[in-house]
This record gives sequence, C-alpha cells and structure tokens, in this order.
Amino acid sequence: TGANSGCGLETTRQLVKQGAIVVLACRNAERGEKAAKETNGVFITTLDLASLESVRAFVDAFKEKYQRLDALVNNAGIMACPYGKTKDGFEMQFGCNHLGHFLLLKLLTPLLIKTAEDTKKPSRFVTLSSCALALTTFRDVMPNVDFDDLNWETREYNATDAYGQSKLSNYLHAVGASQKYPSDKLISTSVHPGWVYSPLDTHAMTSMFGSGFFGQMMGGIVKQLLYWKGDIISPVDGSQTTLHCLLADDIESGKFYSQMGVYKDEECKKGGWPMEVPNPNATPEAAEKLWDVSEKLVGV
Repeated sequence: TGANSGCGLETTRQLVKQGAIVVLACRNAERGEKAAKETNGVFITTLDLASLESVRAFVDAFKEKYQRLDALVNNAGIMACPYGKTKDGFEMQFGCNHLGHFLLLKLLTPLLIKTAEDTKKPSRFVTLSSCALALTTFRDVMPNVDFDDLNWETREYNATDAYGQSKLSNYLHAVGASQKYPSDKLISTSVHPGWVYSPLDTHAMTSMFGSGFFGQMMGGIVKQLLYWKGDIISPVDGSQTTLHCLLADDIESGKFYSQMGVYKDEECKKGGWPMEVPNPNATPEAAEKLWDVSEKLVGV
C-alpha cells in the first residue's frame, strides 16, 4: 500500500528490479498508474484505507487477476492529521493506519497461506510502524491503545497521541499475526523505516510552524537541515528495512526491525534488526486483544 511515493515507491522499484511482480495499492488512480509505469509495476484499482468497502473491492479485484501472493507490505500511512473520521466512522489515523490494513491482511491471508503451501516457503507480511510507538525526543507520553476510547470520542483529541496509538497498533498487528499463523506459513514483522524525507510529516510540520508561506518555508528548512545532519534519510535508505524483512532468510516472525530513530531511549537510537520495543504497553496480551477487537470492528 502507499506504493506511489516515499518508501513504498522505492520498495516497489527494487522488488521489480529483482524480478517480482508488484501490485501497487494506491488511493489515487492517476498517481498509482504513474508510479506503476515508472517502476514497471502493476496497478489494478484504487485502495482507500479510509473505506472498508474500498478494501474489500480491492481484494476482490486482486483475486480476480492473481492466484498467488508471496508478500503483503502495509506501507501507507497518515501522520498527526487534524481530527476526522473514516467513511465507517473510525478516527482517521486508527482507521487508516490500522483498521484498513487489518482488514486487508485478513482478507488476503488465505492466499498468502496457500502460496506458502504451494511454494514450500513462508509468505511474508510487513507492516510499517514507527519510532512513535514509544517515547521519542519530541514526545513524552508513552503510546497506548485505549480500548475504552479507540476513536477519541470521550478524550480530547491529540493528533500526535493518536498517531502513536495507531503506530503501536501496527506493531501489535504484526505480533498478533505471528500468534495466529505459524512461521512456516507466514512470517509477520513490523518496521520503523527511519525518519524518511517524504510528505508524511506535513501535518506535523504545519502544527509546529503554521500553514502560511513562512511556516511552510520554515518547515522545509528544518527538514533540509535534519536531512543534511543525517537525522532524516532518503526513501531509498528508508526502504531497506522493509526489503530486509521481505528478502532475508533469518527474519523472526513477530519481531520489530528498526532503522535509527529519534527514540528517547538512548540504547534504541541506533535501531536494530530486530530490536525490543521500548514500550511496556507493547505486550502479546495487548496484541491478542487488539486482534479480537479489530475483527469485530471491521466485521470479519
């Protein structure tokens, strides 16, 4: 998903170079078709993660054309956006970053498992989380999945906290998949790709510097300085952790693979393939509970 820009585009480009048939799942048809042409990938139809109906329609279109799926990469995401709801009434970040992707994996798992059985090799599932699933140098509130208020209906909405909840959910999703499916059939991992130079942080920069001309200019300058300093990396570098989890032989299902990140925990700043998540709320029990709740919310 999210294959028309950033890490998704570069992951697609590299996989195609190595002989894979890559189906680009994108919300915007024009951008998806352009990226497919640029990378020699395949664009079938749009996928809007803010609509469970769109997710189901995409899966139907995919299965009409393909009877094999070796890997699924849940790459797309939104970050720190103003409060909004998906077409199904979920808080936008939890709905897009987690629930839409949860349904996508759920519907495609039978094909992933069948492919593993046919090829005698485990299929791969990779979901992009973030260092925002833990404390960072920009954030002092430990992320947690609030099962009593997943959609921010009783709490005062905080865009950064909501992002943290969604990214912890991405990690827990991969852990949950590793609990549900044996690793000889499906290897499930989550990754932090690093702080990648992409449009993902647009809302975050706007909240810090404003949306006017001066604010946009300051946001651009700060990002460029961080890029020169090495704190922000290119999409090519950001795609390497995903590619590692897709292609390496020694990947452990349920684990978290991280590029360097702005973690508050000094030991975690350098990242690790894999590394322990520095968040006491990232537990197997939370993963199991989130899985059960998510099934009910998306209706599977």
